[in-house]
Amino acid sequence: MAEGSKRRIHFSKLYSFSCLKSPFRDGHSQIGNKGYSRVVHCNDPDNPEAVQLNYGDNYVSTTKYTAFNFIPKSLFEQFRRVANIYFLVVACVSFSPLAPFTALSIVAPLLVVIGVTMAKEAVEDWRRRKQDIEANNRKVHVYGNSYTFVETRWKKLRVGDIIKVYKDEYFPADLFLLSSSYEDGVCYVDTMNLDGETNLKLKQALGATIHLHDEKSLQKFRAVVKCEDPNENLYSFIGTLHYDGRGYDLSLQQILLRDSKLKNTDYIYGVVIFTGHDTKVMQNSTDPPSKRSKIERKMDKIIYILFSTLILISFIGSVFFGVETKRDTSVGRYRRWYLHPDNTTVFYDPRRATLASILHFLTALMLYGYLIPISLYVSIEIVKVLQSIFINHDQEMYYEETDRPARARTSNLNEELGQVDTVLCDKTGTLTCNSMEFVKCSIAGIPYGRGMAEVEKALARRGKDEESEVDGGSFLGQNNEALDSRHPIKGFNFEDERMMNGQWVNEPCPDFIQKFFRVLAICHTAIPDVDKESGEISYEAESPDEAAFVIAARELGFEFFARTQTSISLHELNYESGKKVDRVYQLLHVLEFSSSRKRMSVIVKNEENQLLLLCKGADSVMFERLSQHGRQFEAETRDHIKRYAEAGLRTLVITYRELDEEEYKLWDKDFSKFKSTLTEDRDALVDAAADKMEKDLILLGATAVEDRLQKGVPECIKKLARAKIKLWVLTGDKMETAVNIGYACSLLRQDMKQIVITLDSPDILSLEKQGDKEALAKASLESINMQIREGISQIKSAKESSNTSKGSSPGFGLIIDGKSLDYSLNKMLARSFFELAVNCASVICCRSSPKQKARVTRLVKMGTGKTTLSIGDGANDVGMLQEADIGVGISGAEGMQAVMASDFAIAQFRFLERLLLVHGHWCYRRISMMICYFFYKNIAFGFTLFWFEAYASFSGQAAYNDWYMSFYNVFFTSLPVIALGVFDQDVSAKLCLKYPFLYLEGVEDILFSWPRILGWMLNGVLSSLMIFFLTTNSVLNQAFRIDGKVVDFEILGVTMYTCVVWTVNCQMALSINYFTWIQHFFIWGSIAFWYVFVLIYGYLSPAISTTAYRVFVEACAPSVLYWLVTLLVVVCVLLPYFSYRSFQSRFLPMYHDIIQRNQVEGLEIGLSDDELPKQSQGKLLHLRERLKQREL
Repeated sequence: MAEGSKRRIHFSKLYSFSCLKSPFRDGHSQIGNKGYSRVVHCNDPDNPEAVQLNYGDNYVSTTKYTAFNFIPKSLFEQFRRVANIYFLVVACVSFSPLAPFTALSIVAPLLVVIGVTMAKEAVEDWRRRKQDIEANNRKVHVYGNSYTFVETRWKKLRVGDIIKVYKDEYFPADLFLLSSSYEDGVCYVDTMNLDGETNLKLKQALGATIHLHDEKSLQKFRAVVKCEDPNENLYSFIGTLHYDGRGYDLSLQQILLRDSKLKNTDYIYGVVIFTGHDTKVMQNSTDPPSKRSKIERKMDKIIYILFSTLILISFIGSVFFGVETKRDTSVGRYRRWYLHPDNTTVFYDPRRATLASILHFLTALMLYGYLIPISLYVSIEIVKVLQSIFINHDQEMYYEETDRPARARTSNLNEELGQVDTVLCDKTGTLTCNSMEFVKCSIAGIPYGRGMAEVEKALARRGKDEESEVDGGSFLGQNNEALDSRHPIKGFNFEDERMMNGQWVNEPCPDFIQKFFRVLAICHTAIPDVDKESGEISYEAESPDEAAFVIAARELGFEFFARTQTSISLHELNYESGKKVDRVYQLLHVLEFSSSRKRMSVIVKNEENQLLLLCKGADSVMFERLSQHGRQFEAETRDHIKRYAEAGLRTLVITYRELDEEEYKLWDKDFSKFKSTLTEDRDALVDAAADKMEKDLILLGATAVEDRLQKGVPECIKKLARAKIKLWVLTGDKMETAVNIGYACSLLRQDMKQIVITLDSPDILSLEKQGDKEALAKASLESINMQIREGISQIKSAKESSNTSKGSSPGFGLIIDGKSLDYSLNKMLARSFFELAVNCASVICCRSSPKQKARVTRLVKMGTGKTTLSIGDGANDVGMLQEADIGVGISGAEGMQAVMASDFAIAQFRFLERLLLVHGHWCYRRISMMICYFFYKNIAFGFTLFWFEAYASFSGQAAYNDWYMSFYNVFFTSLPVIALGVFDQDVSAKLCLKYPFLYLEGVEDILFSWPRILGWMLNGVLSSLMIFFLTTNSVLNQAFRIDGKVVDFEILGVTMYTCVVWTVNCQMALSINYFTWIQHFFIWGSIAFWYVFVLIYGYLSPAISTTAYRVFVEACAPSVLYWLVTLLVVVCVLLPYFSYRSFQSRFLPMYHDIIQRNQVEGLEIGLSDDELPKQSQGKLLHLRERLKQREL
């Protein structure tokens, strides 16, 4: 729209209520006191006093590290891992004579482990930094010393700067509105990024500053703002403007918050009040937390167990060593004369056996250190990065419309995706598309519209829809080919051949239809915007609902095309003549919508000089205002509204009334007087006056619009529910909107009992008006406590009655608003509120502030002790994303703040299903198997050293060459376990989605439970025993070579090491469910590489190869016994595990075993949960009972 056209409209004269008035508050008296000490020198940031205040700049950072703290903070992160601390100590001690191996062989692996992990952290944080750089370097126009606006970057803004923001731009800081492109200083603001609401907010500048329209007028502008200090409250602001020797109270009405967007206004001028991390949106966010998965925290406990084992066996070895050493001289002669006890060091001195045993203890701590897997952490880091790459490249989670793939922004939490118990979800932009569509209407008792809402489509898919016809109208809709072929129109999803293309003139009540759509075309505050090139008209409306109504009226013959200060112009279809005519309606008053009024009205005069009041509003307040002769279609309309609501649609009742000239004049006189009053009861007087006019209405019908869910949301929520994942919706939206979406996405059902906790009771509202804050707080707390107890009582009664009747109790849905939530999170009520919430099938928290979302998330996380996941798309969701164990950001159309603060980013909510049920399950399984196997292979290897030590009188001599031991975890066993962590699948992605109950393995932590971990550790101990004793008993005391020579120390070490390498790699082959050529290559390649290494290493000079010099090529390879022993030992060691797994998968199967067997037997086609074999059903029933007991 042309700028001049907009400047002619004075919205302050159109609106009647408090949306354009500063509320009367006693808070302004606190200015200057603690918490209200901020002073802003407007248009004078270089003022010495302003410089002395030293407010922060506008730079914002969401990174975890800085250039200065990266090394110390990253090292701290690395050495939070107890194993790394141990290896650091060992690396230091390895330079002393106590070390049983060379220092380089232990220092090099530690440096590699720490270096790789720090590099990964640096890369991930650099990605966050790049996003910060992009945000901080956005351009904005700031008023400079040259008295003109110059372009600068966001980060360079200072407190007190005057900036100019243009239409559809984000506000770079918290601003005090000076003026706008409208003469009366109003502007529209989209706050969806802050509070999740899609309706535009109307802001208005003070009358003292609205004249500041250009650079010249700003030249002499100097003022001081004294206001509250930075805080997180998005819904209040207290300040005072001192200008031209006068003081003006400021409220939230003059404040434009960072990350909200200017809409429907060409430009605004504003003064920077808060910058950077002082802005309200940043005050609502918290520092990026260092998140660790539950598996990683549990892994530390396992390391403690291994440390305890290490200390125990070192202590046992040192005690035996001390006893044996002391016995060498106990009988007056040297028992082990060949050790030269008369000429030895302190490390073996029979005269100081106690000291020798203490030193031996330190040596043993290093020698048996291979029980602690040094490469475990780096291997897990590599695996997680590769898993993240697979997530990033999953074509099934790529959203083509916006060209956005899924993105794992951190790889630390991959396995947590497989253990989620509760999902806490934002609504607007996360579950919905942020667009309203006009789909149905009821006019004169007749339903129109054959389009299908999401809920109706879900019913149809389940085959339970029953077509309900009322005079040819279908509530469940039809799959109309015309609807599919018609060019889609944003906001309009209505199809009915009786109404389209002017056919409504042939309907039984064309006059009612005409009046109905006139109300839609006139009763609004939208502004038409005509494209000069195409001539097409688009509408800039306060809310998507309003835009949908105006578009619907246009499509059905009532096109709103022009607006002035006092008139609205339509292109109308005249049903009598059948021709299009232009009609102008004189606009007299706008009685705007508010949450308390729940209705909107306009008073207009048509070309026939008729005075009309056109009104639309919620059915809860509209039916009581109908006149006796205006209720002709009330019963039918109520029935239609009920059915629309059941279909998850948002409804409004449409009415009108003809006014008497004299009546209007009297009312207008009183109304104008009340509007101009400055007393505290102004709003109440205006409201009462509007009430007098909005009565004796005539019912025309009702509208039904759909807040369009994103594609696949209901199906995704059902899949998550089948996986026993609970869903809480935390939204800044109104209760009615949130409840409608709850029905649309199947979160709420018609058979579900609702427990509504609110502070809208007359008593509470009365106390609010009285202004007694202490009494209000006390009464509110008591009211919430009573409502919570009543809710708990309802649930207990329902459970008892269901147990008595042996039936299933109806589900409960908890719905609570923001004020009530604030009291519910009070320490006194938090526990009882949590008890109520966890016993409800669904929880919806409405009008929630960002801080409340984070507090609820913390309550759920701490209360359940299980993994929580938060998902949202706006800056208002950042707090809960960071508070949850896992934060998932929706990379939608409105900003990237949520994505920047998230751990994972997806483009659509439906992708959460695949992220959790497929990638989450796989990652949890892979990491769990990988860690268990790691401990198994290190215990199997480390305990062979202990058994050898026992065999050699605990002499401190290692059974193997130094580099055999160093390369064990790096080359000979590491790649197969990495392949397991990256590629293994127990079942395919298709079956993961088909059988969501498989996800319960992660929720119940079945694959990483203590019995399973200890079982793998015991398997490692038994394997080491069998390897050592089978090897030694097979090769000792007999000829090993062709020339009759027996086995020596070097040959025994190579033979035993060969058996270990073969055993642990073949054990991996038995554990893998899904073989690829990569796994075959790594498993058999690792074994082959051992032979290549020992061959090449043995050819190096004895000074380098030491005990490995030509031992393989000259002694082991030519010996048949070497190969036979290897085969015998490997088969014997693997046989117990193979037998156990065979028995378990047949008689005590886990859930993936059941599905695997079904797949092999060809039962997976068309199999649902309740069609599983009896054994499988019993297993599933058992798990559900266990879950139910845990909840109780």
